Amino acid sequence: MATVKKDDVFSTAAFDPSKFSESFRDFAEKGAAQSKEAFAKLKTATEEAGKTVEATVQNAQAGSLEIGLKAIDVLRTNAESSLAHMEALLRVKSVGELFELQTAFIRKQAEVTVEQAKSIQETTKKVAEKLAKPSKDAAEKAMASFKA
Repeated sequence: MATVKKDDVFSTAAFDPSKFSESFRDFAEKGAAQSKEAFAKLKTATEEAGKTVEATVQNAQAGSLEIGLKAIDVLRTNAESSLAHMEALLRVKSVGELFELQTAFIRKQAEVTVEQAKSIQETTKKVAEKLAKPSKDAAEKAMASFKA
């Protein structure tokens, strides 16, 4: 009859099912704890992303309204200026006065157009910065959490 050595790892006598179930239970508990932790981090990240999108949409709506109002103001100013110029043209009594009036109007319109373009550019820049801020803050926060 064959004898079984105590240090033989392949023997059936060396296999202890209670130790196997204990280590399997530890493995399963660690896996469950890691899964819960990963889910909590994912949930937090998803909530932060939702807040970021909401803030971005609100900034986009407010910004488009601000730019639209600025454009309406520009159109109103230009229309009023053109109507005033047309009224002045109707009162012209000589060709020299016509040329003088037209030259002054064109010069003034060029200056106004430059100012209007600067104003719209500043407004657009301000809106773009507001629009990018939530995403920038979220990205910085995410990078900081990866570094930690």
